[in-house]
Amino acid sequence: MNDLSNLPEGIPIKDMGRKIRNFRHEKELTVEALANKCNLSPSLISQIERGLSTPSLDSLWKITHALGISLIELFEESSNERVIVIPREEQKVMILPKSNVTYRLLSPVNNQTKLEFLSIVLEPGTSTYRDLVAHKGEECGVVVHGEMTVVAGSKEYLLREGDSIYLDSTIPHRFFNHGDQVAIGIWAMTPASF
Repeated sequence: MNDLSNLPEGIPIKDMGRKIRNFRHEKELTVEALANKCNLSPSLISQIERGLSTPSLDSLWKITHALGISLIELFEESSNERVIVIPREEQKVMILPKSNVTYRLLSPVNNQTKLEFLSIVLEPGTSTYRDLVAHKGEECGVVVHGEMTVVAGSKEYLLREGDSIYLDSTIPHRFFNHGDQVAIGIWAMTPASF
């Protein structure tokens, strides 16, 4: 179990667990049924729902996919505004346990937006996911500092500062920083899926 005294900034674990439980109830799934759908243990699902365990990004992807929701729905706030300014100190930051990857959501966190905008900060020697991840939609990113390797399918693409990439998000992918300095990328994805 993860140490809850050092929860990463921006992740309201008890709220997220409550939302997962609510979505599970809406889908009329038991803890065991959800666990089977996402290939996780029922005890882990229960601990996450009660705010006793901080899930990995891989686990969150599996849970949200099994529930038929986007990851952003766990963090969303409602707003009817058509122009939204998000001061840096109010942007949602996700630093997942046992990870040196920081995600900063630069766009509103709600299910009314069609576009998601975020920064990805990779410390040297880290990657975004253990396994390749695929989801519906498309994404485009630019490296603004350092170097980042994008693995898409069976190919690797080395991006240097200023280089950009577009990819169909249904192609399994992940990002690596094989360099010796921090890599920072700015990413746009549609539909919002994080």
